[in-house]
Amino acid sequence: MPRLVVAAVALVGLALAPAVSVASAGDAEAAANKRQQLAKLVRLKAFGSCRGIMRYGRRHARQGPGAAPSPIADLPIPLTGEPIPVPPVAPSPMPIRRDAAAPESQAGSGDSGTNVQEAGVDEPDVVKAGGGRIFVVAGEQLHAVGADGLKLLGSLRLEGFGHQLLLDGERLLVISQTGALDGDDGGGGGGRIVPSYEDEVTQLTEIDVSDPAAMRVLRTERIRGRHVSSRLTGHTARVVVWTRPRAVAESQLRTQLRGWLPRRVLRQAAGGRPRMRLAARCRRVFRPAQHSGIDMLSVLTIDMRRGLPAVDSDAIMAGGQTVYASPKALYVATPTWTEDGPLLAEHTLIHKFAASEPDATSYRASGRLEGSLLNQFSLSEHDGVLRAATTVGAGTEGESRVTALAERDGVLARLGMVGGLGKGERIYAVRFLGDVGYVVTFRQVDPLYTLDLSDPRNPRAVGELKIRGYSAYLHPLGDGLLLGVGQDASERGTALGTQVSLFDVSASSRPQRLHAWSVPGGSSSEAEWDHHAFLWWAPSKLAVLPLESARFSGAVGLTVERAAGIAEVGRARHQLEGQEWPVRRSLVVGGRLVTISDVGIERNSLTALAEEAWLAFP
Repeated sequence: MPRLVVAAVALVGLALAPAVSVASAGDAEAAANKRQQLAKLVRLKAFGSCRGIMRYGRRHARQGPGAAPSPIADLPIPLTGEPIPVPPVAPSPMPIRRDAAAPESQAGSGDSGTNVQEAGVDEPDVVKAGGGRIFVVAGEQLHAVGADGLKLLGSLRLEGFGHQLLLDGERLLVISQTGALDGDDGGGGGGRIVPSYEDEVTQLTEIDVSDPAAMRVLRTERIRGRHVSSRLTGHTARVVVWTRPRAVAESQLRTQLRGWLPRRVLRQAAGGRPRMRLAARCRRVFRPAQHSGIDMLSVLTIDMRRGLPAVDSDAIMAGGQTVYASPKALYVATPTWTEDGPLLAEHTLIHKFAASEPDATSYRASGRLEGSLLNQFSLSEHDGVLRAATTVGAGTEGESRVTALAERDGVLARLGMVGGLGKGERIYAVRFLGDVGYVVTFRQVDPLYTLDLSDPRNPRAVGELKIRGYSAYLHPLGDGLLLGVGQDASERGTALGTQVSLFDVSASSRPQRLHAWSVPGGSSSEAEWDHHAFLWWAPSKLAVLPLESARFSGAVGLTVERAAGIAEVGRARHQLEGQEWPVRRSLVVGGRLVTISDVGIERNSLTALAEEAWLAFP
């Protein structure tokens, strides 16, 4: 475990005090005073100067940098036949009405788009589609494919690894990781490659895709650090990057600003000298009131119509592992630890940024909660209220809770909380839909809790369903139905294979599992830990998800209906040179289903997933 900073436990109780408590405080003035005290503990403070950043960094360098983000987006569950272990916290990766439909983009009746958490907020993925074109990252290549006929329109070699895409009209933003060069701040220019993950560089590449046959790199912008996550709202992309300052390992840089604050390097593809600037202006760099490490978290705001460089940037001297965005706000959360007697207790620090302006991202408030988040689905904003699902404690002492928070005087202050969920268990899946929440906890059985969140000051658990196994991803189907993708399990909690469950949640107090479909003998689906791998196509009542087992590698199609149940209608296999390749993504473009692997793209029928056309990537 990375060394984490220890703070005084006396501060924790104050940080978790209710925000609005006129009855307990006696009057509004006392409540305001309590919020002011809380603000002093959790609200970010701006460094007044570059010198102040360096002084603060040197003063705290010996306490350790903080916790590094995990390189994986979510939680793959090992299929060993042994009891399922309690998973670690993962960093990476939903809407308004009580019975909302699935929020993924379904432009018109013919396109599915990326499966996202919030309607109107796009997320980066390895596949993007638009204008009858499909852009796919396979290995180090970006391929443009015509959806009609699966014709390869063009290819472009990419730098780095871990590529993810955001598409806005004729502009594609590729977010990649590259290795840093010794003595380099991300701009290139000589030296040996430094292999440490702490020296990774995030590269943003702006590509003109107006002519897919001649895709052109326009500009690149590099910043030392690891990409945590990004979002695209309207024409604005916001990219979150975590950096471990060079001064941590290179003590000679502790007296220099570049040792603490990373720099951004812009290069024009047309040539010319690179332009170098700080990740953020020193006066736009913040720190928590309580020391939370000396890592640096940068939030870059990019106007996709203007392209690179970022038009606005902010930085926090703290870590970041979980990113959630609503249409109007961006939240970044990071774990922290406090002393609880002889033990360490985990807490989560959450920072809110206003994201309603297209050319700016402005810090608004911070808050702190007991326990840890699972992933981005642990957070959800509705009518200005943030709901957060956390697991507190571990093992038999663990339990989960959902807390409602609102911005008050610069603080994400608690309005209400419901706890006692899953005693001795931890959260495996969360979904918020308007004023209803669903939480899955697991140890040996899977309790699905339904929550009434209509009154943020008094959230309530109103229903519970216990079944074997667990759901790791929950997807709303509308009409009071919820689909769960996870693992079947034995009475001892041993994973048995991928399981898809259909829940009737129309009566919140009486959730029921109507139907289940499973693959025994040990199997898994990427949709269990990456929701981008899941497709729900409502017009055909069709769910498509990757499936891996000892005998099969590909995608499976399931029709899902309240009365008829879950029925397998077909499987898609990608075979090349006698080998089956995992199917990574499925989407509908122009009313046609396509499945995508690292070696090619296939058009499949929407009724049986039968192969209709195949294109192998060069």
